[in-house]
Amino acid sequence: MTEKREYRDDYPEKTLYIPGPTEVREDVLGAMCEPQFGHRMDRMTDLYTTIVEDTKDFLDTDHHVIVLTASGTAFMESAIQNLVDEHVLCTTCGSFSERQANVAERLGKSVDTLEYEWGEAVKPEDVRERLETSERDYDVVTCVMNESSTGVRNPVEAIGDVVAEYPDTYFVVDAVSALGGDYVDIDDHGIDVVFTSVQKAFAMPPGLAVCVVSDAAYEREVESDSAAWYGGFQRTIDYYERKGQTHSTPAIPIMLAYRKQMKHMLEEGHAARDERHREMAEYTREWAREHFDMFPEAGYESQTVSCIENTQEIDVAATIEAVSEEYDMVFSNGYGSALGEKTFRIGHMGEHDVESIRALTDTIEDVAGL
Repeated sequence: MTEKREYRDDYPEKTLYIPGPTEVREDVLGAMCEPQFGHRMDRMTDLYTTIVEDTKDFLDTDHHVIVLTASGTAFMESAIQNLVDEHVLCTTCGSFSERQANVAERLGKSVDTLEYEWGEAVKPEDVRERLETSERDYDVVTCVMNESSTGVRNPVEAIGDVVAEYPDTYFVVDAVSALGGDYVDIDDHGIDVVFTSVQKAFAMPPGLAVCVVSDAAYEREVESDSAAWYGGFQRTIDYYERKGQTHSTPAIPIMLAYRKQMKHMLEEGHAARDERHREMAEYTREWAREHFDMFPEAGYESQTVSCIENTQEIDVAATIEAVSEEYDMVFSNGYGSALGEKTFRIGHMGEHDVESIRALTDTIEDVAGL
């Protein structure tokens, strides 16, 4: 039985270098303190249309954009429910891609998997071979763009190009820990649905999920008899087209913060934001290879989360605790029991830069005696 642990008012502030949530600008946090207003007022229409259209501009997409109060996992589930009548092919190479397969199974879908060892990346040629040789006609192929459990960045652009050759098969991409920090051309690579959570590379407080939906995926869902209610594409997109609002009560304070942060992101620009994240990733990899090694397959390393192989067999848990207690910085252990001490992870996403990442790696060197 879980016992109550009273929340206090005296916790020390910690700088976050975990795979999300990440650091948030002070003015973005402050934007949540505006007076409350009704979600059916004109003011809400101004707010919601601003964040939806600004998101389209930032992502450079002509597809539909949905912003709902939810975790990105909500769109992982609704995308399957909206688009899969029977068969789905889930590419798996880590915990979150395996979660997609589990969600599909729980929804009663017929699930095939294209499996890779943790640390390996999904290969477009393997997807092509499976689509060519399978006796099943898949409604959907799924892939995680950034497998944060292993630090693998899958080549979703090339995979999308393959899936696009099969017009009755839709491509669903989980970009929860990548979008906003790793550029992807959604419209040009056959990506029908891509979703994210704002507490990752968008550098927002948790609480909103963003989903980009192609016209083809929208039309496919319209024909479905079992589409999701809360995350249904037709329901959310049609309501936006009619009212410029969400169909259900949203977390207005977080949307106010989203408006503020999206203006910052537009000012920086998608290309510049991508380059800043690339520089952080390259620095972290160089540091890791000097002192340890990288866990992901070479050439497929994440741009937002580095998973570092603990070749020196440091005490990962003790190091994390010491860095947190002595320096008020927090990074992450490896994912789950299998990788907990074998790897550790550094999140370099959102508003961080090379200098702030260097501050963490210098601290790890000091604590671990490297």
